[in-house]
Amino acid sequence: MVNAGDMNGSGNLMDFLDEPFPDVGTYEDFHTIDWLREKSRDTDRHRKITSKSKESIWEFIKSLLDAWSGWVVMLLIGLLAGTLAGVIDLAVDWMTDLKEGVCLSAFWYSHEQCCWTSNETTFDDRDKCPQWQKWSELLVSQSEGASAYILNYFLYIMWALCFAFLAVSLVRVFAPYACGSGIPEIKTILSGFIIRGYLGKWTLLIKTVTLVLVVSSGLSLGKEGPLVHVACCCGNFFSSLFSKYSKNEGKRREVLSAAAAAGVSVAFGAPIGGVLFSLEEVSYYFPLKTLWRSFFAALVAAFTLRSINPFGNSRLVLFYVEYHTPWYMAELFPFILLGVFGGLWGTLFIRCNIAWCRRRKTTRLGKYPVLEVIVITAITAIIAYPNPYTRRSTSELISELFNDCGALESSQLCDYINDPNMTRPVDDIPDRPAGPGVYSAMWQLALALVFKIVITIFTFGMKIPSGLFIPSMAVGAMAGRMVGIGVEQLAYHHHDWIIFRNWCRPGADCVTPGLYAMVGAAACLGGVTRMTVSLVVIMFELTGGLEYIVPLMAAAVTSKWVADAFGKEGIYEAHIHLNGYPFLDVKDEFTHRTLATDVMRPRRGEAPLSVLTQDSMTVEDVETLIKETDYNGFPVVVSKDSERLIGFAQRRELILAIKNARQRQDGVVSNSIVYFTEEPPELPPNSPHPLKLRRILNLSPFTVTDHTPMETVVDIFRKLGLRQCLVTRSGRLLGIITKKDVLRHMAQMANQDPESIMFN
Repeated sequence: MVNAGDMNGSGNLMDFLDEPFPDVGTYEDFHTIDWLREKSRDTDRHRKITSKSKESIWEFIKSLLDAWSGWVVMLLIGLLAGTLAGVIDLAVDWMTDLKEGVCLSAFWYSHEQCCWTSNETTFDDRDKCPQWQKWSELLVSQSEGASAYILNYFLYIMWALCFAFLAVSLVRVFAPYACGSGIPEIKTILSGFIIRGYLGKWTLLIKTVTLVLVVSSGLSLGKEGPLVHVACCCGNFFSSLFSKYSKNEGKRREVLSAAAAAGVSVAFGAPIGGVLFSLEEVSYYFPLKTLWRSFFAALVAAFTLRSINPFGNSRLVLFYVEYHTPWYMAELFPFILLGVFGGLWGTLFIRCNIAWCRRRKTTRLGKYPVLEVIVITAITAIIAYPNPYTRRSTSELISELFNDCGALESSQLCDYINDPNMTRPVDDIPDRPAGPGVYSAMWQLALALVFKIVITIFTFGMKIPSGLFIPSMAVGAMAGRMVGIGVEQLAYHHHDWIIFRNWCRPGADCVTPGLYAMVGAAACLGGVTRMTVSLVVIMFELTGGLEYIVPLMAAAVTSKWVADAFGKEGIYEAHIHLNGYPFLDVKDEFTHRTLATDVMRPRRGEAPLSVLTQDSMTVEDVETLIKETDYNGFPVVVSKDSERLIGFAQRRELILAIKNARQRQDGVVSNSIVYFTEEPPELPPNSPHPLKLRRILNLSPFTVTDHTPMETVVDIFRKLGLRQCLVTRSGRLLGIITKKDVLRHMAQMANQDPESIMFN
């Protein structure tokens, strides 16, 4: 017997794998990353750069560039996300108005911009100017009458259908991943799942264009959720330019967490709320370094959007408001009632929407996405046009509902009966009796509320970009404004009641209906998404009013409690489960008393575990094992008899290693011995060169004993982001538990279908 290492030159050949080769450490589509491995690889990379930086000035400069690359990526993400959000806002404004008319002086102006430039507008008719013409005025020279109304109605529907058809066609042909909100998938990606193409360049381009089209079409959806997806696409693009992020999936996810914060920052003009949203709602792994970088990305994005100034009011959002009246303790009761309404609406919406989406998936309805979008758009446009509160864009509606009624307001909601003897400052108008305009507005709002509740259930989840923040806020704002007007009129007509006597004297400005709209919007958004801290911060950044935090907190907490009483899942978690993504939610509790041995594979009656031995299998044996199974990796043991665990080898890396060895090493043939030890095994003379694969072996795979409680195993999978965990007893391998096994077991324990977990 001779040692194979003594053969002529074979020592160098066998160790060629000690040098890295392409694609090692990458993952296949629809697979989960190994967080511990990614962290370890980044630590090794950092250690190498630090040690090299002491060798020369050039290496020191390279180490500085590496350290600053994270901040550079954040700067680029903020700049691009802010620019795209500004462009989307401007385009939506123009295309929404295009459904009703066109600016003759410059067709690319929206209605508001067109009349800004006019010298012929009066204060009372500030929305009317000769440069802006409705389609009926342009085509048949009539602005009033039945024929003009019917023509405008018809063209409104046609434009809406045109925009929606173009959007769904672009999504279907060029970027199927551009549909939906994107937040459920981003949550899954940030938890360590790979969905190739979901954050690609085509998805970014098509989502940006189609987002403008669908919001302009008047469908009951918002752009805020999809803007998070757009920002994450920007993050993915810029991280691919730096090897520090492109070659490490764990580090890439830190960038994506910060990009999500930038997305919310430009969606709501709320940089701090964006950071908290990323921390509370989206991110799975959020170290302190990512918090700082998220803050910086959100700051740059908000600054960029502010520079573009898409709304022309020097604000980051359309519905910025300022109130001049404090709130009173007695008002907490209606605020809490709005919280209850928000929780009930959230529960109703989630259950109905998931039932409809499941029906779409399991019936023939799902085969006709274009037809579905066209039908829903037609229904929305036909019902929305007659009601002025549903005809306008949802953001404008929320803006009007949030507004306080000042002396300069011309809205129907501000049609109060004024006291001719009133001599007060403009900002402090006392409570007044409601006029006929307020009563008709209440009826229209009630009809709009019912319409929004129903149509949003069918709209969210179609094959177009669709956000949920704005429709949810609209539902809450309409309910809140109606409650606010009710409380205001009650206080005016019954100011001698004991609840009003202490704080609402005749002639005082007691109740602000706009504040109720804001609280209702927060409650409904909280009921649907189950956000709390980030929601309150986003809402107070929207309004700039610190003193209204307590009403917002009361409504947000109440809506969460009420919604949680009917089910713990928010809309995003519900869609994750509907799509079968392998997402281990940190909020879920596992309280069942099962053990690792109950979940591990192989079970009783199943074939034994597929393993590799440390030095007794040939290349052909390994290739056959890979071909006959579809496992992501294989435990390596001393021998099949002893089953003492040595380590774990990933399937993809085995395939790449053998392929590279065959290309670069002449001596490797099918009956070459594969070994994972430091020293090659003793082989007979004239035997082919053995192949050393120790470099791709994980020598410290995570293991638990067979009597470890599953509660602990689930916690380990959540907190360490494991792909798989090996089960041993006294060092002897018994089985394996994968993330998919854990999810199936949790589904089984919750009396759900364990086969609904589709991916690896």
